[in-house]
Amino acid sequence: MCGILAVLGCSDCQAKRVRVLELSRRLKHRGPDWSGLYQHGDCYLAHQRLAIIDPASGDQPLYNEDKKIVVTVNGEIYNHEELRRHLPNHKFWTGSDCDVIAHLYEEYGENFVDMLDGMFSFVLLDTRDNSFLAARDAIGITSLYIGWGLDGSIWISSELKGLNDECEHFEVFPPGHLYSSKTGGLRRWFNPPWFSESIPSTPYDPLVLRRAFEDAVTKRLMTDVPFGVLLSGGLDSSLVASITARHLADTKAAKQWGAQLHSFCVGLEGSPDLKAAKEVADYLGTVHHEFHFTVQDGIDAIEDVIYHIETYDVTTIRASTPMFLISRKIKSLGVKMVISGEGSDEIFGGYLYFHKAPNKEEFHQETCRKIKALHQYDCLRANKSTSAWGLEARVPFLDKEFINVAMSIDPEWKMIKPEQGHMEKWILRRAFDDKEHPYLPKHILYRQKEQFSDGVGYSWIDGLKAHAEEHVTDKMMHNAAHIFLHNTPTTKEAYYYRMIFERFFPQNSANLTVPGGASVACSTAKAVEWDSSWSKNLDPSGRAAIGVHNSAYGDKKTHTVANGNLMSKIVDGIPVGVSPPELSIQS
Repeated sequence: MCGILAVLGCSDCQAKRVRVLELSRRLKHRGPDWSGLYQHGDCYLAHQRLAIIDPASGDQPLYNEDKKIVVTVNGEIYNHEELRRHLPNHKFWTGSDCDVIAHLYEEYGENFVDMLDGMFSFVLLDTRDNSFLAARDAIGITSLYIGWGLDGSIWISSELKGLNDECEHFEVFPPGHLYSSKTGGLRRWFNPPWFSESIPSTPYDPLVLRRAFEDAVTKRLMTDVPFGVLLSGGLDSSLVASITARHLADTKAAKQWGAQLHSFCVGLEGSPDLKAAKEVADYLGTVHHEFHFTVQDGIDAIEDVIYHIETYDVTTIRASTPMFLISRKIKSLGVKMVISGEGSDEIFGGYLYFHKAPNKEEFHQETCRKIKALHQYDCLRANKSTSAWGLEARVPFLDKEFINVAMSIDPEWKMIKPEQGHMEKWILRRAFDDKEHPYLPKHILYRQKEQFSDGVGYSWIDGLKAHAEEHVTDKMMHNAAHIFLHNTPTTKEAYYYRMIFERFFPQNSANLTVPGGASVACSTAKAVEWDSSWSKNLDPSGRAAIGVHNSAYGDKKTHTVANGNLMSKIVDGIPVGVSPPELSIQS
């Protein structure tokens, strides 16, 4: 990931240059490889580069042939080679994947953004008429903010810290939108069928789903630098690792860096993820790197984590801390890009609270709400936890085409039906249940969901709560509503994070960039209504879905879980009661 900062229409232009350079340096962690700054009149485009494609010549800003169109970009355009073929009369200055943006604008005007297949945030300046265009990718994988200065300037930055001290008001730049100076406002460029939340009816075809995800993974193997996969041992990251390992040998990356995949896992000593990830790594034959951290290591990093991820959301901070720690270790090994498994639970209803979905309509609408909110939670975590150390995270589950395929399936197929052997994300598991050429061991393919902050070790969350208890008094909690009027913290852990956040980002606009509302086991506020008991147990951990979560420490041979929706038995780590039917999908 790179860092971009644009100041458009500022006053006192010459004096502003020094300030823009200073603010751009706040984003240097995102792009430690090179810095660029372009000025035209009262506009500045600044860039901090993390070089992934064409490291030798892809420095930014980027230009069209006559350098009248200038672009600063954060992201990856996976279909850039195809797009270049559609621009035969254009001369490209670099081999960078992002070099196509200026030329597409020159050819198609502002309506080219939907042609981009990738993750991106960019600001484009057309010096011919002093107009500009800014856009963010469909789901919000890359982070972006927009702000307004008292002098009439518009500021756009990859992170809050690039603009919060200079803008009278700032906010999240919404995913799937573009801002055009010609029209003077934001408009949505991404309008897929699922966005309306209408209920789809396409029958489930396991092979169509499998091929769509394999395509999503393989296109993300485009790299000119060493890379690996984040592997927790759960279904999503294990599928990503399995597909990557299968296809790596045929890629340009394998010719440059070798055909053996590197995998990375983090956890407390003895945590569920470490054990499962090692098993998957051994099965796939990856070069596996296992990193341990202690609860105290994590607590010591909390302030740095909040500064970098720019949120006070409890779930996000819990999960970001281990990811922040492992990202530093990964970067120290010379790796600059990782592929990760975010997004699957939102698309397929993989969170444990989906067991309580009353019907397919509510199930589908909740998945739509979850995908739309990803930029505030898991995308923010994956992007900023890794970018803090100059590491890029790619997320194939959030591929535009894959989401369209998965969200077009009749949600009846996604419903959790233990009596039929359908556990959460059953249609994804079944799609990769291949007897002849297995992707994963059966018990990994059907391993129940662990939220990342739980899977790294249950004592992690308990340790955070205990630490907050020591630093936040009952009197502080009693007055919380008078101090924090927006998203008033309801737990000492939330209060503790909020104090740190406001020290770094004291502006009211910063508070408003963080979502709030009731949640249980990562649900939206609407889904809390599915079970009346949840309103009394609003903990974002997966353990809060009482009676559903059947994972625990130790080598328990048999464990029975019962509630209104689930009766399963765990034998040697395999959820027998929710095992798949004998039908297996053949390639």
